[in-house]
Amino acid sequence: MKLQCDVEVVNRMLPTLGMKSRGKGTRAVLSIGKHLDKASQRSSVFMMICTAKDRAGSKYKLKGNIEKFFTWFVEEGKATVRLKEPAVDICLSKADANSLKNFLSAARLADRGSETSNLPLSTLTPVRARDVEQPKKKLTIMSKKDYPLTSSFPYSLEQLQVSYCKLSRVDMRMLSLKALRKLDLSNNHIKKLPATIGDLSCLSELILHNNHLEAFSVALCLSTLQRTLQLLDLSQNRLRCLPAKFCQLRELVNLKLDDNELVSLPFHVGRLSKLKFLSAAHNQLAVLPGDFRKLRLENLDLFGNPFIQPNPLDHTIRLTFPLTLQELSCRAVAGLRIPFGPHLIPAHLCRDLEVVKACDCGRVCITSYIKTAVSMNLHQVSHTVVLVDDMGGTDAPVQQHFCSLSCYSHFLDNSLQRGVR
Repeated sequence: MKLQCDVEVVNRMLPTLGMKSRGKGTRAVLSIGKHLDKASQRSSVFMMICTAKDRAGSKYKLKGNIEKFFTWFVEEGKATVRLKEPAVDICLSKADANSLKNFLSAARLADRGSETSNLPLSTLTPVRARDVEQPKKKLTIMSKKDYPLTSSFPYSLEQLQVSYCKLSRVDMRMLSLKALRKLDLSNNHIKKLPATIGDLSCLSELILHNNHLEAFSVALCLSTLQRTLQLLDLSQNRLRCLPAKFCQLRELVNLKLDDNELVSLPFHVGRLSKLKFLSAAHNQLAVLPGDFRKLRLENLDLFGNPFIQPNPLDHTIRLTFPLTLQELSCRAVAGLRIPFGPHLIPAHLCRDLEVVKACDCGRVCITSYIKTAVSMNLHQVSHTVVLVDDMGGTDAPVQQHFCSLSCYSHFLDNSLQRGVR
C-alpha cells in the first residue's frame, strides 16, 4: 500500500520546549509493509515515509502504536495519524481522497494486529526522485508524439494544454483532474463535448478554438460551469446555434465565437451581466436579439456578418385575434413573475416562457407578436467596437417585438416623425 501526498511530521513535544512546527508539508511517498523490528527481532508492519531529502525513508511501527486518527477533512485529501511512540503527529494533505481512505483503512488494520495476509502490503524500499517531486501544476502537450498513452495525467494539474494532437474526442482521463482551472484543447478534431466536463468544479477557462464542434450541449450550461466558467473560446468551429440555456453561464467575462456558422446569438444574451469581451466575427448573423441592448461590454467584435439593412416597415406578424387563452395566461405568468417549472406546467409552456419578448410598452408577449428590426449603434453597449463592415460602420440591426397592433403603430408614427425631422 502506497500513498503520494504532502506530509509533515510534527513532534508533540515541541510546544513544551517553546518551539513551533513549520506548518508546511513536504511531498512524500508513504508505504505500509513488513520490516524487521530491532527491539523484538521479529518482522512487523511499519509505515515508511520517503521525501526528496530522505529517499531511504523513516519508518514507524504501526501495531498497537496508533493513538488516534483525525479524519474530519478526509474528503479534501487531509488526515492526521497520531502515534504513541515516538510522540508525533503525521499530518497528511493534498492526497487523492479515495487513495487516502484506503491507506488509512490499511493503517487501522495494521494497528489492530490483523494478519499480514489481509493487508495490502508494499516492499519498504527507497523511492525514485521523480516520485517525491512537487506536484505538477501545468502541462503543455503540442504534438501527438508527446501525448501520454500509457501514463496518466498528474492529478495535481491546474492548467492543461493539449493542442495539435488530432484528438477526435475529449480524453476521459482529463475529466478526473479535479484541480483543473484551465483546459486548452485548441487545434484538434473534437466533434462533441462530454457532459462530464461540467464536473470539473474549478474550471474557469475552457479553450476549444479550431475544432469540429457542431453543438454546445444544454447539460454543460446547467453544470457547475455556471458558477466557475469565466472564459470560453469556441472560435473556428462549426456551430450554427447555441442553446437558450447558454445564458445560464453567468460568470462569463470573455466569450469568443468567431468563425463559426452562427445564424443567431442566444435569445437572452443580455443575462450575461458579467460579460466584458464578446467576439462573434465572421458568422452568419443577420440580426441581433433584442436582449443584446442589456449588455455592458468593454470590447465587441461583430465584423464580417451579413447584417440586414433594418426597415421598420419590414415586419413579421404572428398576432392572433383574439389572443388565445394560452397566450393570455403565459403573458400573465411572465408579467407578474409567477414562478413556473415542469413540475407545475407542461414542458412546452416552460420553453415558451423562457423566451419571453419585451414590448416597448413594458408588457410582454410569448408566441403572439409583431417583429421587426431597428438600427442600434453598438457603442451603446460597448466602450470599444470593431467596425462592423468595410464601410466603417458601427451600427447593427436589433430585433424589436410588439405585443399588439397599437404598439407597433405607435412605434411607426414615432419613427416617421423622427424621419421628417
